[in-house]
Amino acid sequence: MTDQAEQASAARSATPEIPGKPTSASRTTLSHIMTHGDTNLLGTVHGGVIMKLVDDAAGAVAGRHSGGPAVTASMDEMAFLEPVRVGDLVHVKAQVNWTGRSSMEVGVRVLAERWNESTPATQVGSAYLVFAAVDADGKPRTVPPVLPETEKDKRRYQEAQIRRTHRLARRRAIMELRERRVAEGYED
Repeated sequence: MTDQAEQASAARSATPEIPGKPTSASRTTLSHIMTHGDTNLLGTVHGGVIMKLVDDAAGAVAGRHSGGPAVTASMDEMAFLEPVRVGDLVHVKAQVNWTGRSSMEVGVRVLAERWNESTPATQVGSAYLVFAAVDADGKPRTVPPVLPETEKDKRRYQEAQIRRTHRLARRRAIMELRERRVAEGYED
């Protein structure tokens, strides 16, 4: 074992075990009626408006789960499935899917329904965000493990682990490519 690995292992074992929190403890829904101020040049709701609502809801969930401040580290797979229109009541549903030592993946579903109709809401988008819990100095802090409660929660947890593996592999491959290019004399 390397010195760095030994130090990390010692730090983890010196940290008292934080009790886990069930998925439902921090799950939340943010709802918002879309207005003309939210539109793009095509007359539908601007994707950036939806992305802000997604980040707001995910941030609330991450803060609730971790018991303090959490910052957005990345947003993965933001998918826009259907356009959102002025007058739609948008519901942004978020929950923690997976936790690491100081990071959390938050899954978000975006639904829309007409504000004045009783038709069921339709899923119009989804995203996965990674948040890092931080202390007052902006340093990473430990988060409680998430405890999946339902079969759906367990599936989301497993899928989140796959996404994490892919994120880390992608980052590693990019860093290796950059190092090779520098070694070959290329400057970026």
